[in-house]
Amino acid sequence: MSAADWVLTSVMLVPIITTILPLIKHDHWIFRIFDFPRLQIAVVSLISIPLNLLFASHIGSVFWVLAIANVICLIYQTTQIIAYTPLARPQVQIYQGGEDDRTLSVLICNVLTSNKKSHLLLAQIRDYQPDIVLTLESDEWWQSQMDVLEQDGYGHTVKIPLDNLYGMHLYSRLTLEDVEVRHWVTEDIPSIKAKVQLRSGEYLHIYCLHPMPPSPTESATATDRDAELLLMGREVEFMDEPVLVFGDLNDVAWSSTSQLFQEISGLLDPRKGRGFFNTFHAKYPLFRWPLDHIFHSHDFMMHTIKVLPSVGSDHFPVYGKFQYHPKAAFIQEEPSADSDEIQEALDKIDKSEPIKQIVKEKY
Repeated sequence: MSAADWVLTSVMLVPIITTILPLIKHDHWIFRIFDFPRLQIAVVSLISIPLNLLFASHIGSVFWVLAIANVICLIYQTTQIIAYTPLARPQVQIYQGGEDDRTLSVLICNVLTSNKKSHLLLAQIRDYQPDIVLTLESDEWWQSQMDVLEQDGYGHTVKIPLDNLYGMHLYSRLTLEDVEVRHWVTEDIPSIKAKVQLRSGEYLHIYCLHPMPPSPTESATATDRDAELLLMGREVEFMDEPVLVFGDLNDVAWSSTSQLFQEISGLLDPRKGRGFFNTFHAKYPLFRWPLDHIFHSHDFMMHTIKVLPSVGSDHFPVYGKFQYHPKAAFIQEEPSADSDEIQEALDKIDKSEPIKQIVKEKY
């Protein structure tokens, strides 16, 4: 084989290896990181066969074995992501009525601590007028910039400025009650739980999350991230009240953990049947996937969800507007977990040895 043939063969091997690795049930980032680029892997599978047919100097039995394997990879990767395309049936229905005192809007942004373009995010907030704003990776400097929102009606706040990339700030026009700042898995990574009072006087629960991703620069494994998502999913599972969960979950919607989280919690994903809504990486169009999420209970319907323009961060902001409509529960099927999935979730939680520290705040 020539050097060019070796290169072309290597291209065919890439989708095979990156498809197999996530199937190995191991938490190390080397195995879990390939949950993310499923579309990119599918594209490489798609183009690798014609590339070899056009440019390889010799087509033999090895090529045909690898070609068949690539077709299998393409089919598998497509099945994993097709739910997040218009080819699938939407999981959440569009609300046909107008906005009223049961309407709730949320804007989420991982601001990137080193980013100093706060004016861009503030301009978007003033344009969209969300009821709730959540910033992630926000430190003392970002707090000093965002506190101007308190003069614009965001009088209910939870502020956790940190310089470790896991700071979190919540600004709300709606009343917050029973606020908890949680450190459920590690001491230096917070999350927020609170009750929000809608303008109708009704209450819902919100959870704001930003777990650590599996990567060579942060956490060597996905153990803690998975445990934090599933701990919250188990809590929501036993609730009979409306719920919204949002934040930078450092996981893609189609990963095995995200799917297990949905089944355990019973929450819906408004992106299903509509699109990927990629939010990361803002600076590299070829390497983007949806890391910032909004999940909700099946008694909410959707007005809109969209990814907003860049604010200088490596994440795009995401905006969603929803309608609390209890009758929607009769037409929107709630995901559910079987006994094996529940046991899998419990095993993942136990593996993390969560600390479950809670600081209660009064508002």
